[in-house]
Amino acid sequence: MSIPESRYWNHWAETLNREAIDALHFKRLKLLLDYAYTRSAFYRDYWKRAGFHPDMVRSLEDFKNRVPLTDKKDFLQLQEDFPPYGPTVAVGEQDIAHHAETSGSTGLPLRIPFTDYDTERYGESWIYGWWALGIRPQDSFYFAFNWGNYAGFWSAYWGVRRFGAKLYSGGGQTTEQHVRNILRLKPTVLISTPSYALRILEAAGQMGVDLASSSLRFTYHAGEPGPCSLSSVRKKLDEGFGAISGELLGIAEVDAVAPGCRLRRGVHMSEMSNFSWSMDPVSGNEVGDGDIGENVLTTYANSAQPLINYRTHDLVRAFNRPVCGCGSTWRYLDGVVLGRSDYMITIKGTNVYPAAVENLISDVPGVSPHFQLVLSREGAFDNLLIRIEPEAHWDVSRWQGIADEVVQRIKDVVGVRLNAEIVEVGTLPRTELKAKRIVDTRELEFRRELDRSGGWAHS
Repeated sequence: MSIPESRYWNHWAETLNREAIDALHFKRLKLLLDYAYTRSAFYRDYWKRAGFHPDMVRSLEDFKNRVPLTDKKDFLQLQEDFPPYGPTVAVGEQDIAHHAETSGSTGLPLRIPFTDYDTERYGESWIYGWWALGIRPQDSFYFAFNWGNYAGFWSAYWGVRRFGAKLYSGGGQTTEQHVRNILRLKPTVLISTPSYALRILEAAGQMGVDLASSSLRFTYHAGEPGPCSLSSVRKKLDEGFGAISGELLGIAEVDAVAPGCRLRRGVHMSEMSNFSWSMDPVSGNEVGDGDIGENVLTTYANSAQPLINYRTHDLVRAFNRPVCGCGSTWRYLDGVVLGRSDYMITIKGTNVYPAAVENLISDVPGVSPHFQLVLSREGAFDNLLIRIEPEAHWDVSRWQGIADEVVQRIKDVVGVRLNAEIVEVGTLPRTELKAKRIVDTRELEFRRELDRSGGWAHS
């Protein structure tokens, strides 16, 4: 008699009840606190100054409420003061097996050391999402990006090696070459950012190639909102490639923290590698199950540079109970990331999160994946202009209707009327990495104003 295949990569771990999961977390967190206190000069000094000692943690509530929070900006400053990694590092130079960096999209890149053990744990987190989607070790992966030092897709590579599947690298190739390679090599899984996958579809169409008839059975994405975040993106990817698309929420310095499940409406925290909870970003208090709060993470997947009670600034609607219907008991993020606690602007007296605006725009028919939010300053007030590149098959006579629909949808949901303009097809930049959708000109304008007024003395 054959044994039916599990829907889960690790059935035991992914279906544990919450009491058992929390007990395992507490055991691991206690070990991690002792490890960081012993091995990391940063944590030992930081905790002493805050009046904290690992012995003070006797429950998960103690951990959330008593362990001081950490933030990326502090790690960045320490690395600038004490290169290359700062006093946060908890291993010797001889133990570092891989050096990576964040993309630096919000400032300086953070340098990230990994031990060989860390790369195994990090890569494993990808596999939960692949397996849930239906991807198996006999599949073959095509990576459509340049490698560089960016941690994001290096970790996907570690996942493929752990999975035991075949990998084709598309490093150094043009978009058109990616299309030809897919036809020639016949991979079954495409790995890329979602916006670049749509760019590949665009290029294939210009080449007269229908990728829906190719060998691809799955596409899997990270780096920006994708098929588990936005139904419109899921539809475009599924139909364009004739495949099933999936998404992973990753934080480069932490882990591939939350793979999507088979239902593709959100993601589940990888609880074998991370502990997380949600807090009010203003008060610091924990928010209730299903309420929106900032995701605070502690990872077991980075022993070289421990990240403990780490502020991600990602706003999420999290549930610690099974709600999505896929069967996994791991913490569920409905809609993935809903905004950023550190990136909010005020327009006409209304607080606006650009990430929330991005999600609304993506769902409007006729809007291509290529659009920008241009932030500027008018006197004492912020302003936001939406630049939209329509899908190529939409007639010019319908373009203004697209802009009007975007404006109205934002007005209905956010409560503020923004300005939107249509730009010619092919105008906005394309990239293999994260699409640069937010263009903030406010600092430049502020500096120009200082120059006009003679500097700080007149401001």
